[in-house]
Amino acid sequence: MTWVPTPYRVVARTVETHDSATLTLRPVAESLPGFRPGQFAMLYAHGVGEVPISISAIPGDGTLVHTIRAVGAVSRALHDAEPGTVIGARGPFGTAWQLDGVEDLLVVAGGIGLAPLRPVLGHLSKRTVLIAGARTPQDLLYKDELGQLSSVDTVLTVDHGDHDWHGRVGFVTEPLASLPFDPERTTALLCGPEPMMRFCARTLLGRGLAPDRIQVSLERNMQCGIGVCGHCQLGPLLLCRDGPVTGYPTARPLLSAKEL
Repeated sequence: MTWVPTPYRVVARTVETHDSATLTLRPVAESLPGFRPGQFAMLYAHGVGEVPISISAIPGDGTLVHTIRAVGAVSRALHDAEPGTVIGARGPFGTAWQLDGVEDLLVVAGGIGLAPLRPVLGHLSKRTVLIAGARTPQDLLYKDELGQLSSVDTVLTVDHGDHDWHGRVGFVTEPLASLPFDPERTTALLCGPEPMMRFCARTLLGRGLAPDRIQVSLERNMQCGIGVCGHCQLGPLLLCRDGPVTGYPTARPLLSAKEL
């Protein structure tokens, strides 16, 4: 793996929400090694800086697909990149969702947390259920795509609806508390704000799901991607190396410690 950014060109840009866009990147020359669902790349906006962005699709043809929310100078520059723009990319970095031997899959996402989970929705599980939440209907990612996933039982919910919204209103924990699933067969994947993941995990544990059947994706300030700089330390973990995906037994004490 090279630590020097590999040049990629933006070949497509899709606006998802008012502050999020999906970029499809094609290698200018050589491509990076293949990514697994849950891993991330360090994306470099020339003259601005570098940030970690999760893979949001894996086409398998050497292209990279990232959904980027504009929250700072670097992510704004990447979010705004039009087709033809050259971006630097390093990776793949981090741990992936563990899907070997999974029977039934329960995917719970909040906001931009749906992006790292999007690649697992095509996993050949016996049953896949997706619960995705956002603040408003306008903040839901991939709305058209989610409506066409015939192999996935999809539940969408928003914190605040509007006159055009006829779906659920409330937190993702509400459908999670009543949705039928078999705790002996189900693996749960959680990604979103830490309070959301904490409450979802508690709900699942209360319904009989074993802790080792729950995986979460954690986020901290990653700057090097190789576990050297220490900016992404969370307790004993360096999340660019030991995460972002980790089992709930490892994450549980860390998510409950406010100082971390």
